[in-house]
Amino acid sequence: MVESEDDKAGQEGKCPNRKVSRAQPEFQRSVTTRQDQQSLRFDIQNESHLNGRSCGHRRKTLGLRCAAEATVSSSTTDAEAQPTPAKTVLVAGATGGVGQLVVASLLEKGVQVRALLRSVEKAKALFGESGENFDYRIVDCRSPESLDKSILQGVTHVICSTGTTAFPSKRWDGNNGPEQTDWIAVRNLIDAVPPTVQKVVLVSSVGVTKSEQLPWNIMNLFGVLKYKKMGEDHLRTSGRNFTIIRPGRLTDGPYTSYDLNTLLKATAGTRRDVIIGQGDKLVGEASRIIVAEACIQSLDLECTDGQTYEISSVEGEGPGKDLGKWEKLFLAAHSTA
Repeated sequence: MVESEDDKAGQEGKCPNRKVSRAQPEFQRSVTTRQDQQSLRFDIQNESHLNGRSCGHRRKTLGLRCAAEATVSSSTTDAEAQPTPAKTVLVAGATGGVGQLVVASLLEKGVQVRALLRSVEKAKALFGESGENFDYRIVDCRSPESLDKSILQGVTHVICSTGTTAFPSKRWDGNNGPEQTDWIAVRNLIDAVPPTVQKVVLVSSVGVTKSEQLPWNIMNLFGVLKYKKMGEDHLRTSGRNFTIIRPGRLTDGPYTSYDLNTLLKATAGTRRDVIIGQGDKLVGEASRIIVAEACIQSLDLECTDGQTYEISSVEGEGPGKDLGKWEKLFLAAHSTA
């Protein structure tokens, strides 16, 4: 995931039966009024040509168990398709363009969230005070000493969505360029992840394997693609279970001046359909809202274990929050590698 200058302004297998939460969770946090706690409208549904293959051979420890060749009905409701609540997700880059949407959506699903932040003021402005389902820690991942063991105590999953601009900007102030943000911070976080964590999801960028080719070499003038690729490779060799999401040019947001309730009203406009590929062949734009949902859905899909995906969003409907539809999209991408 590479932020643009515009961003600153604004194995095919048989599927186990998934057992997902059917209870509609509530925010258990003190964040203004409950009337504003509306569902984040990802509103994306599957293309009809995608096949129904599904994934995984082992049982998930968080209740995602299923029998061979079962599929999720296309009429599954949002509540039925939500991840199980028995997880604690640590989100690095929680106030960034994708990270804030990840936090908001997880909280809306009733998932326990621990956000890593460098600014108390920004955290409170976006998410309010810590609550029953949400807490934040002031951590600078660029410094390994900042990542105390207690930071990841009780964490079951990690989503890392840190990032900066590809070219010099105000966001580079304070030693916040690509090397520090996309390599050193990512490396330190991965090294701090204990083996009890079930999966690490890393947001990277398309083009990381082609940084010496046009037009990617222009984007990589200051090393952003090189450092993102180094972060990916470190995760792959870490021994931790992982999924890597590589979005195209990011659109929709960042909503950095919004509070939590406003974030939940964000939509991907008419570009709600999702294209997922592998092999770093995909180009195009990707809604931050869809990237955030892809990260969240991959937490509960075994078919995404150890996989790297490129993602873009186009005009049309898409999978929304339907776990089964996202599974089909991820699986279909395996044939494109």
